Amino acid sequence: MAERIVLVGAGQAAVACAARLRALSADSLITVIGSETHLPYQRPPLSKAFLAGELTIERLALRPQTWFADQRIELRTGETVTAIDRDQRLVRLAGGERLAYDRLVLATGSRARELPASLATSRSYTLRGIDDALRLRDELKEGRRVLVIGGGYVGLEFAASASKAGLKVTLVEAGPRILGRVAAPQTAEYFRDLHLSRGVEIREGVGIQSLSETVDGIQAKLSDGQALCVDFVLAGIGALANDELAQACGLACDNGVLVDELCRSSDPAIYAVGDCATVVDAEGNRWRIESVHNAIEQGETAASAMLGLEPPAKKTPWFWSDQYECKLQIAGLNQGYDRIEVKPGNRPGAQSVWYYAGEQLLAVDAINDPVTYMKVRRDFDAQISAAQSV
Repeated sequence: MAERIVLVGAGQAAVACAARLRALSADSLITVIGSETHLPYQRPPLSKAFLAGELTIERLALRPQTWFADQRIELRTGETVTAIDRDQRLVRLAGGERLAYDRLVLATGSRARELPASLATSRSYTLRGIDDALRLRDELKEGRRVLVIGGGYVGLEFAASASKAGLKVTLVEAGPRILGRVAAPQTAEYFRDLHLSRGVEIREGVGIQSLSETVDGIQAKLSDGQALCVDFVLAGIGALANDELAQACGLACDNGVLVDELCRSSDPAIYAVGDCATVVDAEGNRWRIESVHNAIEQGETAASAMLGLEPPAKKTPWFWSDQYECKLQIAGLNQGYDRIEVKPGNRPGAQSVWYYAGEQLLAVDAINDPVTYMKVRRDFDAQISAAQSV
């Protein structure tokens, strides 16, 4: 009898997993359940081209509706799974329906971290999904004032989009510098200077004491004693794994659903992939990576593992960020670096930041330098391929 495989979540990881499953198995019964009403879509453009109105909702779609029908993948959008019954191997939907599974894949993603309740206002936003971006689009009017809280990539990308739209942008970062958790000081300095040159005010080492609504807008009091009035607020202060369903049914979780390198959870019938999954490798190291590359790789790995097949060959992790006309392309993971080298590119404004642990190259941030980025990715992929063949 064909196995019924249910995927909870309809993002990049779920679609990659479903596509791989169908490519490897003509008989599996595959159902993808997503709580949003939209077709599964790309999230990275939301803070860039889509927010700027340069990309339509239709072009965000990962696959057209017809693809799911052609692949015999049942796509159920606008439906929410409320519980998992591991003993009966059932998922319960909000409308009361119960759906049986032989294998279950949790691809529930992550959600934007909200501001504390004490700072909540009616004009405070986060940016995670299409509906968030559509609400923010309505706020992007020339001459308006916005306070961006958080100097990570989401905050900086939104600041760039808002600045290009003619808004007055103030960005505050509670840490000592922007990009403090994800990039070297040299990369942060490049993007700080870029934003300052476009009129964005950046305040580092500054938190928010209070936000209050007045007739003139939102009054913000900062931890350095300064006050400013803005029209709205965007909080880009990180993301939280959506692992509540997994916790409620007793799966092992810690900042996400704990899985092994084949994406298997503590229940052999349940897998987790993408932003909601925290991998624990054979040495006990843990990581949860929020990226397109990781979502696709884990989705395909889980599909192979469910069918008892070898997982696809691993590739170099990659990331990117577009801010103004600047493209940052990242190859590798920079955790554990102890040395940095900055190398100029072949054209004005281009450079790359190289991360080393001792003599080992870990990652490269290529800024307007696609040639270096592609070379480093090829070299890393060759090393990974050689290691996997041993």
